[in-house]
Amino acid sequence: MLTPRPTDPNAAAHERVYRSLRQQVMHGEMDPGQSLTLRGLGKAYGVSMTPAREAVRRLVAEGALTLSSSGRISTPELTPERIEELAAIRALLEPEMAARALPRAHFALIERLAAINLLNGEAAVRGDAVAYVRTNLEFHRTLYLRAQTPAMLAMCETVWLQLGPTMRALYARVKRRDPPQHHRMILAALKAGDEPGLRLAVRTDVTQGLRHLAG
Repeated sequence: MLTPRPTDPNAAAHERVYRSLRQQVMHGEMDPGQSLTLRGLGKAYGVSMTPAREAVRRLVAEGALTLSSSGRISTPELTPERIEELAAIRALLEPEMAARALPRAHFALIERLAAINLLNGEAAVRGDAVAYVRTNLEFHRTLYLRAQTPAMLAMCETVWLQLGPTMRALYARVKRRDPPQHHRMILAALKAGDEPGLRLAVRTDVTQGLRHLAG
């Protein structure tokens, strides 16, 4: 009979810190270049330095945080060249995932996407940049999950992580008050089963906003 292995409290604490921080960075809840400390993270999450350090190590590996040679931990602060590179990756990956999701885009999925898009519009009207980024990414992720391409989605989320703080800073600066018009085009293409139209709408949607960042 196998004896269950004892649960490592540090492992559970590290996973909790990792998931929470990852979500905050992806949704732009932190500013670009914002500094973090292991001591501060430990205090904020009520954990010791060990799980905080392990969570940071994982997030640095994913590009969600940066670690300088002096040991400074911060959120990504992207150059225009880096933004352009990440936009190019999105333009390659996301239309492909959307096209693979199209055969499985049943009515309930399209209704779900339309509901998320309404929340995205409400966040825009309120000027809530964090909610805007969160619902925007939720719209895309909900569609791409139907593609059943976990490796592609993991790559895509790594790009979203690196862009999160910068995207939030952009939306806060431009003060948009309407949801992305290309979301409506994505919904229309899904309803029509129009793969070329869907690819174009997704590609335009994920690159247009990033052009403002790199400008």
